[in-house]
Amino acid sequence: MPHPVRMASWIGGVLALALLSSACTPSAANEATIRKNLAERLPNLPPIEEVRPTPMRGLFEIRINGADILYTDAEGNYLIQGTLIDTRARANLTEQRIDQLTAIAFSDLPLADAFTTVRGNGQRKIAVFSDPNCGFCKRLERDLLKLDNITVYTFLVPMLGADSQVKSRNIWCARDKAAAYNDWMLNGVTPPNASCDTAALNRNLEFAAKHRITGTPTSFLSDGTRVVGADFRRIEQALSSAR
Repeated sequence: MPHPVRMASWIGGVLALALLSSACTPSAANEATIRKNLAERLPNLPPIEEVRPTPMRGLFEIRINGADILYTDAEGNYLIQGTLIDTRARANLTEQRIDQLTAIAFSDLPLADAFTTVRGNGQRKIAVFSDPNCGFCKRLERDLLKLDNITVYTFLVPMLGADSQVKSRNIWCARDKAAAYNDWMLNGVTPPNASCDTAALNRNLEFAAKHRITGTPTSFLSDGTRVVGADFRRIEQALSSAR
């Protein structure tokens, strides 16, 4: 039998729940009760921005801070921080919901503040927010070389300190930005010193902060889907379906 402490920890981290065929029906009474009880009992909880039912009967989603998801019962007696899994569909419903909330329309990306790399006909598109000192970004760049007929828009976001700011400046100010970036990310060739107007880098950092891009690499597909980390398999599958 699993140790009870380990079991409790696992349950707290992942709620593996078989979803019932009929979902609970939202009501103003449920929402009002949840908001009232949680606000009174947990005064430090950020303001609740949305209350909505989940596919599991009696379980409600609480959204705070834009895209942070919690779960509660119909009276706000219990609060759960974890992941909701549809065991029949083998789907992470919490992850899907966060992806929906954090999606950004490709047309809303400030592409003028990125540089482009085009391979083949460039028909498929992806935007990557990258720090030049990010090891996972370097891994993703190597993986992206496997893709053809793609346009990659690279946004430099120097999040990892002063050296990242220097390298981002030197890459952005290079005569051939894409070449300087790829030389560094793929071959370890330090970009030579260069200077120019780097206001675009500041705008990239501001855009990242506004849209909760808190780590690199973070990528956006043409349908607005956000992919956090060097998840090349997911990117490749999504781009393949877009052919």
